[in-house]
Amino acid sequence: MADVLTFTDRGIYCPAGDFHIDPWRPVDRALITHGHSDHARPGMGRYLATEGTAPVMRHRLGQITLETTPYGVPIRIGDATVSFHPAGHVPGSAQIRVAVAGEVWVVSGDYKTVADGLSEPFEPVACHAFITECTFGLPVFKWTPQDVLTQQINDWWAANAAAGRTSILGAYALGKAQRLLATVDPAVGPILTHGAIESTNEVLRAQGINLPDTIRVTAEVTHKTHPGALVLATPSALGTTWTRRFGPSSTAFASGWMALRGVRRRRAADRGFIVSDHADWEGLNTAIRATGAEKIFVTHGYTATFRRWLADQGFDAHVVSTDYQGEGFDQPDEAEA
Repeated sequence: MADVLTFTDRGIYCPAGDFHIDPWRPVDRALITHGHSDHARPGMGRYLATEGTAPVMRHRLGQITLETTPYGVPIRIGDATVSFHPAGHVPGSAQIRVAVAGEVWVVSGDYKTVADGLSEPFEPVACHAFITECTFGLPVFKWTPQDVLTQQINDWWAANAAAGRTSILGAYALGKAQRLLATVDPAVGPILTHGAIESTNEVLRAQGINLPDTIRVTAEVTHKTHPGALVLATPSALGTTWTRRFGPSSTAFASGWMALRGVRRRRAADRGFIVSDHADWEGLNTAIRATGAEKIFVTHGYTATFRRWLADQGFDAHVVSTDYQGEGFDQPDEAEA
């Protein structure tokens, strides 16, 4: 039996349906797992995505030909049947199931298995072959439990406010920033947001996603107008003139990379919070086992190491080269924004 999906220089391709999934070069028909710019790129003839992903795509890509689908509804495209299933990565994110002549393959996109109270929770999808990211495919990556993370961030913010410091927290504009907003305690003080984050907040609020009140940072917004504030900033804004308006401050990063010693030090952060919108080591292994798949393709992340691990566990495991970036700590904000 021919492979349901193949791997080309334009992206993951389905010959039976003549479509690509998250292509990185222009194609006629693109099925999109989620709105981050390394997965949803401009220049495609037609797009298909979930109803929850569409508003962010339109916000970022402008006037595009975009069809939407609810989760779990089968769609016939040529000789293939596709459906979208929650990935738990960011609001609206999906895994894409592709079935051809009884053979089922699933493309994970980016995902996490721990519910964050914001994104639709990850749902395992049974399949014969699973194409998975492995951004954090090493045992060292283990995320802080949500209740502990909440306490850590709120305590840090409250201590800074009591000492007259502004708390500046670096987070990507789509997903991570809103997850942190749902985590922090607004009673501690005002919450200020970088323009890129606030624009995304507006898109998600219009979809009915509940977020606490925030204030867009403009030229008039400083530590004097909003003492004791928490500032959510894109990573590229940290350490620039944009942040210096906030006077005495403490800077923190919220990233899975904070699990590695030395990363926080290289970025000159006062604190590092270990949290990601991608699966950690345990989450990756749990998700893969839950699919029941025997054939596993690993894409972006620690691919060689993770493939060897999977092979040792008895999987038919392969590395696939893609143009996805995962949680690229030093990548431009839009890569994971």
